Amino acid sequence: MSYLDLAKDLYRMIGEGNMMEAFEKYYHNDVVMIEATRDVRTGKAYNREFEQKFFASLDKMHDGGVTAFTSNEEEGVTMVETWMDASFKDGTRMKTEQVAVQKWQDGQIIRERFYFSMPG
Repeated sequence: MSYLDLAKDLYRMIGEGNMMEAFEKYYHNDVVMIEATRDVRTGKAYNREFEQKFFASLDKMHDGGVTAFTSNEEEGVTMVETWMDASFKDGTRMKTEQVAVQKWQDGQIIRERFYFSMPG
């Protein structure tokens, strides 16, 4: 399976509502995730907790999807452009666009960096 195929399967699972199953399948135990704010989260356990808190804060996902995929198969890197429109339990509604740059190792993401814009 190519890295592009792996990334597409990851986002297929997410699109079907299987976010945590996708996380367990496709994220390495030593994953490092870097936000656009430059906050760094290291390790699968820490990132799992972060993701669970994020999903628990959601009230409603209005819409979302993938705009583009690309990959550098020789380097084991994929890039995925996504968007979402979601409401949170605190009453905030947020529309975001994001690019995730993912470095793969042994069929899992070992490093992921996010670039995003949020309207003010």
